[in-house]
Amino acid sequence: MHSLASLPEEDTLARRAALERQRQLTKPEGSLGRLEALAVWLASWQGREIPSLERVQALVFVGWHGIADKGYSAYPAAVTGQMLANFRAGGAAINQLSALGGAQLSVVPILEGQSTAPFDEGPAMSTACCLQAMQMGFEAVDPQAQLLVLGEMGIGNTSSAAALCTLLFDEPGELWAGAGTGLDKAGVARKADLLESVRQRVAKLNPLAILAEVGGHEIAAMAGAMIAARQARIPLLLDGFVVCAAAAVLQAINPAFTAAMVAGHRSAEMAHTRLLERLGLPPLLELGLRLGEGSGAALALPLLRAAIACHAGMATFAEAGVSDRDA
Repeated sequence: MHSLASLPEEDTLARRAALERQRQLTKPEGSLGRLEALAVWLASWQGREIPSLERVQALVFVGWHGIADKGYSAYPAAVTGQMLANFRAGGAAINQLSALGGAQLSVVPILEGQSTAPFDEGPAMSTACCLQAMQMGFEAVDPQAQLLVLGEMGIGNTSSAAALCTLLFDEPGELWAGAGTGLDKAGVARKADLLESVRQRVAKLNPLAILAEVGGHEIAAMAGAMIAARQARIPLLLDGFVVCAAAAVLQAINPAFTAAMVAGHRSAEMAHTRLLERLGLPPLLELGLRLGEGSGAALALPLLRAAIACHAGMATFAEAGVSDRDA
């Protein structure tokens, strides 16, 4: 993996060309709203006036969490392995949605069957283990992909994501504790107490040390995949709270990281709204989803295809013989 201090930037020439094309299409400027911005964003990172989504990679990383054995999730830890089998059999929501969106899905277990340590007692991972998981995520990215859709699965990982945000932003745990897979009010309050106790226990750390302290193998892998995508100038379509927590780790290192990212949706997890605001990423969809798996990002993929279809297929004023506003 590479240094995070200096990151590849967008192609400004491609951005200008895409903007100029948008100005010439047979519509009032700005009338297609965010579809126009999405087309220009894709063009700027793909380095071409008219972007393409012929090669879209969907990556779902799976991780096992020791904190899941402490009762901070509505589901038992064994569900992680059971859902991995379901992914492999093609029976999960993300299997259907990635196929619908035209993405090539890969489900990648990270250190399969090995749980992180419960972070209420100490660090979830050693530095070496965290870096190993990041490297696995980095190597999973297709360098020829034109877009990367990221998702995750791991019982207990909303607790890890909330702990990451609590420590990264140094804010009370109650601001980041949510229901996850379905905790009741008492369960959410207990999670908030956990987060606050970790905040009081853990000294000020750098972002990667925080990732090792309370993160998960799959969250570290997503951070590694995000680094690989940025190095290859591959734009990223993010899923929900847990995926965005991985992005927050990288934003804390270099605020420019989020420029190549779009949030596919706003999840029903309470803290996701707060986190999207911190990342500066307005969501494309809001459908009350809280599944994870990359499902919300995959659902947003057809919107990006629509943006490209209009950008590439619409006639210009000159081609259509239509007078524009300045004629």
